Amino acid sequence: MINKKVANVHVALQGISNNMTLMIGGFGLSGIPENAIAKLVKLGVSELTCISNNAGVDDFGLGLLLQNKQIKKMISSYVGENDEFERQMLSGELEVELIPQGTLAERCRAAQAGFPAIYTPAGFGTEVAIGKETREFDGKMYVLEHAFKADFSFVKAWKGDEAGNLIFKGTARNFNPNMCGAATITVAEVEELLPVGSLDPNQIHIPGIFVQRIFQGEVYEKRIEQRTVRQKV
Repeated sequence: MINKKVANVHVALQGISNNMTLMIGGFGLSGIPENAIAKLVKLGVSELTCISNNAGVDDFGLGLLLQNKQIKKMISSYVGENDEFERQMLSGELEVELIPQGTLAERCRAAQAGFPAIYTPAGFGTEVAIGKETREFDGKMYVLEHAFKADFSFVKAWKGDEAGNLIFKGTARNFNPNMCGAATITVAEVEELLPVGSLDPNQIHIPGIFVQRIFQGEVYEKRIEQRTVRQKV
């Protein structure tokens, strides 16, 4: 069994450099690879293209990379919680490609499976389809979307073992599984890293073949993106 464990986040991010394309797992602030993002900030790499469902918030998640002007392009679905993102997009400082959420997920999964492209009905007849190949299947029109090409994929799981097998918890099982194996190198950070054989095979969501490096994260803040409480009666 190949041991995918690395000592820490510093070792896990070896090979990262400017102008790379990165996949970042998570949905809102749920299941984001907090340790990897914090390390990217410290490394100071720039001119990054980030593929992620959203762009974090102003002072957390990918918002930290945006604050440092380390991202040149965001490929996302939902970006409405980040004022700095909005400012950079409207000023022309940040290139933005907005993609329907399901299409984003499937373009990740296509890369994971080794498919060069997919056909999807989402976006046909809209600006999303401009300049793209379209085709009819069974009387319905579809748009050709290419699989993503990324250098690194950063995901966060609840538990993992030293062979890279992963278990996600709750809503952290969002874009994370689709991004495993969808880049040249997949780095998984986990809350609990266990010896091989410790995980129930029936509970594993992603087999280790899709993961190249795995490490145990140190601290997880697990913020709530929008905290809503009831008024005391």
